[in-house]
Amino acid sequence: MSIDLKANTCPNREQRAGAVNAYYGKASDLVQEARNGTLTNKEREFQQSSGCVLNFYLTTRVVTIRDAVMIVHAPVGCSSTSLLYREVYRRIPLSEGRPADFDLHWLTTNIDEKDVVYGGADKLRFAIREAEERYKPKAIFVLASCTSGIIGEDIEGVVAEVQPEINATIVPVHCEGIRSRIIQTAYDAFWHGILKYLVKKDIPKQPDLVNIASMLSYTWQDRKEITRLLNRIGLRPNFIPEFATVEQFEILGAAAVTAPICPTYTDYLSRGLEQEFGVPCFMYPSPVGIDHTDEWLRTIARYTGKEKEVEVLIKEEREKWLPQMEKIQNEFASIKPNGEKVEILGSLGQGRLLTQVPYFEEIGVSSPAAIIQDFDNLVLDEVQGIIDQAGDFDVLVNTFQAAELAHITRKYDPDVALTCPFQGSAYKREKGATRIHALRGDARQWSAQAGYKGAIAYGNFLLQSLKNKAFQKTMLAKTPDSYKDWWYEQPDPLHFTKQKGV
Repeated sequence: MSIDLKANTCPNREQRAGAVNAYYGKASDLVQEARNGTLTNKEREFQQSSGCVLNFYLTTRVVTIRDAVMIVHAPVGCSSTSLLYREVYRRIPLSEGRPADFDLHWLTTNIDEKDVVYGGADKLRFAIREAEERYKPKAIFVLASCTSGIIGEDIEGVVAEVQPEINATIVPVHCEGIRSRIIQTAYDAFWHGILKYLVKKDIPKQPDLVNIASMLSYTWQDRKEITRLLNRIGLRPNFIPEFATVEQFEILGAAAVTAPICPTYTDYLSRGLEQEFGVPCFMYPSPVGIDHTDEWLRTIARYTGKEKEVEVLIKEEREKWLPQMEKIQNEFASIKPNGEKVEILGSLGQGRLLTQVPYFEEIGVSSPAAIIQDFDNLVLDEVQGIIDQAGDFDVLVNTFQAAELAHITRKYDPDVALTCPFQGSAYKREKGATRIHALRGDARQWSAQAGYKGAIAYGNFLLQSLKNKAFQKTMLAKTPDSYKDWWYEQPDPLHFTKQKGV
């Protein structure tokens, strides 16, 4: 599907890629149904939580752009997730390279009942002018909401009216929470605005520049490791959007290649940069695990003419890190008798499905199942490749529903259950349990997962979860179970769903 930058925004992920957020079955069946066009979503009759296209992931990213202002055109509560991120990101010491000028600037138009009846355009005009006056930004991002979408607010009309008097470039982002059940639609909407309003055309190419759209769950240590590796072969990473300047978005079209950290997150931007600005891209692999880091670097090298340099780098890095990887493999192999493998239940988004299962194989553990928050047909070939490499496995497509996660964790009873703050339940067990990932504000060495350094750090982190179970034992002893026994006796974690077309 081509990208239409004349449109106000992108299609949602359901339209563009047949995305679903409720599925349970074999990975091979999931891929086949998606290829056949028979993959359909299910309607949950019982739902504990949900992800908002506006507020779940997007505000926490846009707000970090250093010389910009984010305006949330919504009731005041819709900007609430931004409140803690100034403190979260300031945990990164300046000595670790955090930009000294980093701060968070955002406003809310505070739409109320009166505005729902009469419109909130005047508040939006005032907020744009106020952002310009207070902060003198280079860009102002206007994020739409459920409320502005329901009342049909003409955001583009307001922007066109006010832009001549504003020095900053105003970027509308149509991330209304009601427009999609697939929160990755928020990424696409944001990148649509970036491609349409910020990326400059007709600027000189920079053959040593590599665009990297990194995920919130990759940490400052990952960023440092990727920078180290690319610098060693004479390349510069252009990390977006967290901590980026507006200029870093403007020069996206000048890069030699766009490289993935997460194909789901990067997809729309990568395709748009290739279509509109001639910047080549690739979607897989990501730099997680030693083998995939090798291939990620080699692919970048092919686009930048660094083939000789990258082979020298890979040889030196393997000599340094492979002995440590072998030690990790031996420790995992010694944990269970009779040649059985340690089982780890993990994943989160599609990007982690594509990286974790091969990484588990690399460190010598197995994955009986994978949990992903949604699934679409953008990664079918890559998932099939994992099945061919590691064998078939069960997949639960789940949008942070704690009851379903508790069910599948109890059913498979893995040696280690990986979870994140949005999931819950999995910590209450006697066996190993730990986080899937840290957040960008975690600058400790052990938070790394990307590159060679991350492959070793994450392997040791998983080993630690098998050695120290004090937290799990405390939770098991001190807290009641959240669900009754009958729930765990159900054969399907999607017990409370019914068929519904996409």
